[in-house]
Amino acid sequence: MSRAAIAHPRPLGQAFRKGRPALIAYLTVGYPDLATTRRAVPALAAAGADLIELGIPFSDPLADGATIQEASFAALEGGITPAHCLGLAAELAPQVAVPLAFMSYYNPIASYGEEAFCAQAARSGVGGLIVPDLPPEEGESLEAACARHGLELVYFLAPTSTPERLALVAKRARGFIYLVSLTGVTGARAALPAGLEEFVGRVRRAAGPKPLAVGFGVASPEQARRVAAVADGVIVGSRLLQLIKEDPTLGKVTAFVGELRRALDGMAAGKGR
Repeated sequence: MSRAAIAHPRPLGQAFRKGRPALIAYLTVGYPDLATTRRAVPALAAAGADLIELGIPFSDPLADGATIQEASFAALEGGITPAHCLGLAAELAPQVAVPLAFMSYYNPIASYGEEAFCAQAARSGVGGLIVPDLPPEEGESLEAACARHGLELVYFLAPTSTPERLALVAKRARGFIYLVSLTGVTGARAALPAGLEEFVGRVRRAAGPKPLAVGFGVASPEQARRVAAVADGVIVGSRLLQLIKEDPTLGKVTAFVGELRRALDGMAAGKGR
């Protein structure tokens, strides 16, 4: 990559502006092809996304449901590699005013080399890494590599997380803490779990002012409003991929992101914040 192509990473925390719930959008890089991802990132940013996760396709995405599994498989069949993802991020980072993060399982990062991957991600304009299968107890090496290159490493918490894990993640996570709304895998759902508010409250007491974003299952403006009532950010992924599959022109997915943005902005206005 030439020096002229190097983008300055935006910290993930920029997505969390006071008084405005953050809307975080997930895309699988290369689904259904690189050209669509290249168009989708600036389109979703323009429609109201505050942070965009670029999913690096992986052959064994254990935390993901059928929609993201299908997208990852299709991207891999299309030949997408971590190198393609890094190159695409470098193209897109100068085009958008929102932070970019890589969502990746640990294996592709380890295969590329932690140090090399973090260095290239930073040069590509990516602000952080989200690694669903990396617990904090095993994350010190990648954390250190991220820190050396100015990246933020996001950790996960689930409703089943112990008080000890809550305290550890609260101390170690950077950028924000990713809260899994339920036990199980990703995927759009008709309803969110009844215990969501209690779970977010427990994490809030442990994490203090660190931003909390909730994902897994958010698929409607009503669900997004419920999440934003207790958390700082709303993460939407599977539903976006479904809409891209239905309408590769991106008309449906950008309209949906616009609906989510208006729903969240309406909450903030209603609270007078």
